[in-house]
Amino acid sequence: MSTISPTASTSQEPAGDNSTTTINRASESNSTPNEKQGVKLADQERISESEGTFQRPSRRGTRETTASGSTPFTPEPLKKRLTDLFVSERRIKREPSVRESAVAIVKASWLNVLLVFVPIGWGLHWGGVNDTIVFVTTFLAIIPLAKLLGFGTEEIALRVGQTLGGLLNATLGNAVELIVAIIALVKCEIRVVQSSLLGSILSNLLLVLGMCFFAGGIKFSEQGFKDTAAQLNSSLLVISVIAVLIPAGYSAAFSSTQGNAEEKAAILSMSRGISIILLLIYGAYLVFQLFTHQHLYAEGRSEETDVTREGRLVYGLGDRRVMRPAKSVRKPRALEEDFDDEEEEEEIPTLSLWAALVLLTVVTVLVAITAEFLVSSINGLTDAHPEISVEWVGLILLPIVGNAAEHVTAVSVSVHDKLDLSMGVAVGSSIQIALFVIPFMVTLAWILNKPLSLLFDPFESIVLFLSVLITNYTIQDGRSNWLEGFLLMMVYVIIAVAFWWYPSATENSIFVC
Repeated sequence: MSTISPTASTSQEPAGDNSTTTINRASESNSTPNEKQGVKLADQERISESEGTFQRPSRRGTRETTASGSTPFTPEPLKKRLTDLFVSERRIKREPSVRESAVAIVKASWLNVLLVFVPIGWGLHWGGVNDTIVFVTTFLAIIPLAKLLGFGTEEIALRVGQTLGGLLNATLGNAVELIVAIIALVKCEIRVVQSSLLGSILSNLLLVLGMCFFAGGIKFSEQGFKDTAAQLNSSLLVISVIAVLIPAGYSAAFSSTQGNAEEKAAILSMSRGISIILLLIYGAYLVFQLFTHQHLYAEGRSEETDVTREGRLVYGLGDRRVMRPAKSVRKPRALEEDFDDEEEEEEIPTLSLWAALVLLTVVTVLVAITAEFLVSSINGLTDAHPEISVEWVGLILLPIVGNAAEHVTAVSVSVHDKLDLSMGVAVGSSIQIALFVIPFMVTLAWILNKPLSLLFDPFESIVLFLSVLITNYTIQDGRSNWLEGFLLMMVYVIIAVAFWWYPSATENSIFVC
């Protein structure tokens, strides 16, 4: 097989060697800069029929695709990977002043008008007012605090690499859920801890992801995302379901032959062991995402994707423009990289680094205090309104508080055809709760001598299994449309209706401190 040089002049190798075409250096010296770039690329790309391999230079390490389909990967040096993690891809033009940062915080979102409920909720709690009113005011107060928490996180993420920035957004995006869960655990509200964390997974997988697909599908007939990363995320979600179903199945088989005390001890020991394994899995997932396979999660299309997304007609209910069919010839990677570099703009943050750090610290303290008052009012709310169960509050209402900010962010970027970012927010947040927050809470409960286990309510476990199942079916093809989003949202509504009528779980020795 021969490789055609951008120049006309070629020379033939001796017959004893592999049949290849070399570049005439004299012609290269008279070439234009663009032609030289093409010559360099052609010189670097090597095709060997005898070995059946194809090699192409990559910014993220040396990868080659063999004839059997395997893809060996040599990672970049550690220094380069750390630079990609902690150094922003765009230059920061200038740091805002203290006054500019303060104005930016005030104007960060229209949700800031709800900050008035922070002192109101505190005052009502200290004044011993009806728990229902306290719950409503503190519920409304946490929503803008969660938004400010996300705002400060995004400002810090501008100053680090894209992958680490996404991890920061996902981690601090779940800070509200983690704070609420810790406070509920300290108060020994085991059912609130379990239902709120499970509800966060369901909210992200069904409501947030469904609205992203639906909003993006209104503007674009069909959107694509990286199916390789999506399939890996699906596998991680299945692992979380297995971790929940195994204790449930064990309890169903164990309780019929053994006493309650032995069942409690066995399930707690099993849950703690499984939690440690889940934390190890999450650590391996971070290494995979941040170091060894960073290219799978980097923003942008994969190498196999053509310029216009395989020639699909990209139009929708809100945009009737039709894109041109995809060209059969792809741009050279070097030219694409230079083109991207030319388009790269400087970042202008709205907060200084110190202002962002101070904002995160202050808001975290406010969230912790407000969440404590919120959790304290749940029992009074359910006692005053028997039709509302503790499980419904934890499964449906509390996740709205924590997911409101990232919900808006995920939907807004999906409308701008950045569905990979939406997937990172919705599915990535669910994975973090399932593989980190829940096992972390079980481990923390072990330290605090609280009986928190992975034995969830049977109905909740079934709902989690079905939700992960339909989500996996939805994302496995790497494409989305508005109907898939609508279906996910309706499944969430069905779950909300079902849990409204589901009777509150009876107390047993496993869930009592």
